Amino acid sequence: MVASRRLGAVWLQPNGIPQRLFFSEPGGHGVRRPVVSNGARGAGVPVPTENLATRSGIIDDVPADAEVEPGTLLVAAPTMFDPNFKRTVVFVIDHRDEGTLGVVLNRPSDVPVHDVLPTWGGHVAEPQSVFVGGPVEKKTALCLAALRTGETASSVPGVIAVRGPVALVDLDTDPEMLVPKVRGVRVFAGYAGWDSGQLAGEIEREDWVIVPALPSDILASPSRDLWSQVLRRQGVPIALLATHPGDLQRN
Repeated sequence: MVASRRLGAVWLQPNGIPQRLFFSEPGGHGVRRPVVSNGARGAGVPVPTENLATRSGIIDDVPADAEVEPGTLLVAAPTMFDPNFKRTVVFVIDHRDEGTLGVVLNRPSDVPVHDVLPTWGGHVAEPQSVFVGGPVEKKTALCLAALRTGETASSVPGVIAVRGPVALVDLDTDPEMLVPKVRGVRVFAGYAGWDSGQLAGEIEREDWVIVPALPSDILASPSRDLWSQVLRRQGVPIALLATHPGDLQRN
């Protein structure tokens, strides 16, 4: 039997009273996972650049999603017009044969965290609002933290490592104890989910560019154009996608 650890996810009720939803710690045989739903997908047409197929692993028999792992970013291709994912940057939390789960990093809402999770409202990164993590289970909250230099997930109670200093936070944790050990935390409502093979199909269609994440990405200010910034730091030719006009029919 594999022991599971609770992670930071709650149902956000209209009356503001959270109902606990448990996630299991990633890894290990038989570990229970969050449900990954159909429909959380991007749609678009191939981006005209020969380098994307190489970066995505679309060669020989290598799966298209071979480079995807926890802690990587899925950057929407400029020609993706699905409103759920247009110009989005998705941080991958879990990726395995059964499916993939991540959160959109650059979709802030107008809902203050204090309105749905009062104990956390004053401790989350500016603008202290709930970010829309994706189209799946929009009343489910997940919390990510960037740990301070010298801290590790194994030494900080109430968190589970995703990659490097980025960790998932158990929202049952006392924020007063956690905040001194983190650079910042952010709360997301909903997530992006793909069933087995679904993400690979979208990558083959060149809906996504797979790139490394920086810890600061999960705390990026809405005033920054995170989508363009992530693309530009990859260098040519990927950086050129940041200047892509998108819908050519509108130009």
